[in-house]
Amino acid sequence: MTHWLIAVILGLIEGITEFIPISSTGHLLLAEQFLTIDGQPIDRTFFGSEVFNAVIQCGAMLAALPLFSARLATLKRWQEPACRDYFLKLLLAFGITGVGAFTMKKLGLALPHTVTPIALALLIGGVLFVVAEFWVKGRAEATEITWTLAVAFGLAQLVAVAFPGASRSGSTILFALLLGLGRGPATEFSFLLGVPTLCAAGAKTMFDALKHHEVILWQPLLVATVVAAVASVLAVKWLLGYLQSHTFTGFGIYRIAFGVGLLLFVHQSGAH
Repeated sequence: MTHWLIAVILGLIEGITEFIPISSTGHLLLAEQFLTIDGQPIDRTFFGSEVFNAVIQCGAMLAALPLFSARLATLKRWQEPACRDYFLKLLLAFGITGVGAFTMKKLGLALPHTVTPIALALLIGGVLFVVAEFWVKGRAEATEITWTLAVAFGLAQLVAVAFPGASRSGSTILFALLLGLGRGPATEFSFLLGVPTLCAAGAKTMFDALKHHEVILWQPLLVATVVAAVASVLAVKWLLGYLQSHTFTGFGIYRIAFGVGLLLFVHQSGAH
C-alpha cells in the first residue's frame, strides 16, 4: 500500500465510525495494527499519532455540523431560556470533559495501542447497549436535556478518553439511554458536544506537534481529513434516518461480535 491509500482507508474508517457508537478510535487503532506499506508496518509516528487522529476527527465533526442546522439556528434565540439553557448545558458537559481529560493526561494516562483492551471495551460496551435497550423498552422517553444529563454526558466522554474502544458517542448515548433520554435527543446532544471537544483537542494536539517539530505528512493528512469529512456526512445522514425506526441493539450486537472475534484472534495469534 502507499501513503495515499493508507490515508484514504483511515479517513474512511474515521468518517464512518465517528458518529456511529462503535468507536472510531478503536477501529483506527486496530487498522493501524494491520495496515502495511510494502509489507512493512506503517509509520505510526505519523499514521496513528495523536495529531493525525485528532485532525481527521475534527474534519469529520465540522463537515457534519450543517446537518444539525435546526438546533444551531436556536443560537439566534439566545434570549429564550430554553435555547440558552441547552447551550449552557453543552458548555457544562464540555467543561467537565476538558478538566477531566487534562487531569488524566497530567497523571500520565496514555491510550493503549494493543488489541486486547480495545476488544474488551468493544465487547463490554456492546453488552451494555443490548442491556440498556432491553431496560428502556416500552418506557417513556424524555426529550429534554437536564443538568444531570449534561453532567453525565461530560463524564461519559471521559470513559472514551480512558478506554479506546469504548466510543465517545457510544459512551455518551449509553449514559443518556440509561438515564431515560430518547435516542434522537441523545444523538443530537452527543454530536454537538463532540464538536468543541474534538476540535479543542485537535487544536491543542496540533499546537504541541508544531511546537515539538513532530513529523507531519501534510498531503496524506489532508487527504485523510477530506475523506473523513465526506464519509462522516453520509454516515450521519444514514444514522439519523436509521434511528427513526431502529434501536441501538444492532450496534451492540456488532460490538459484541467484533470484540469476541478480536479476542479469539489475540488468543490464536499470540498478539496482545
